[in-house]
Amino acid sequence: MPSTTRRTARRDGRGDTPPPRTGSSEIEVLRGFLDYLRASIAAKVDGAPEPRVRTAAVPSGTNLLGLLNHLTYVERSTFLGEEVTDWRATFRPAPGDSVADVVACYREAVRRANDVLDGCADPGAPVPRTRPGRPAPSLRWALTHLIEETGRHAGHADILRELIDGTTGR
Repeated sequence: MPSTTRRTARRDGRGDTPPPRTGSSEIEVLRGFLDYLRASIAAKVDGAPEPRVRTAAVPSGTNLLGLLNHLTYVERSTFLGEEVTDWRATFRPAPGDSVADVVACYREAVRRANDVLDGCADPGAPVPRTRPGRPAPSLRWALTHLIEETGRHAGHADILRELIDGTTGR
């Protein structure tokens, strides 16, 4: 479900994308904001220079490419039911994975997640899952969790990208 976004130039000259205009239903609003955040973080990582994109800029070891790699696993786990056994490892992309590879994997996970979401109309219904014997969260919970998780890491990505090459804006 694509959301309508528009770019505006701020007084300081940097480009920014304001929050989306969505439909009025609960699912339209939640999906619109999730898609907005997904596009924001993918754009923040896309084109970031190697090797700094994978270099930790803070003592925790967090790096820009690792954030997007982690969110790929979060999308797959939440909406596709894929099991993750080591969440810490999801913050470390493979050494051979380029920026383009990680961005493409994220966008593919989002596309697959949206295919699942397109078949969900009731926010109180469980998200379809392929993991037998594991309860699935409600669509409402899953969308809210992904908004929170993606928004949190998009904020981290804003700071990390600015430290890397001065790029700002969404």
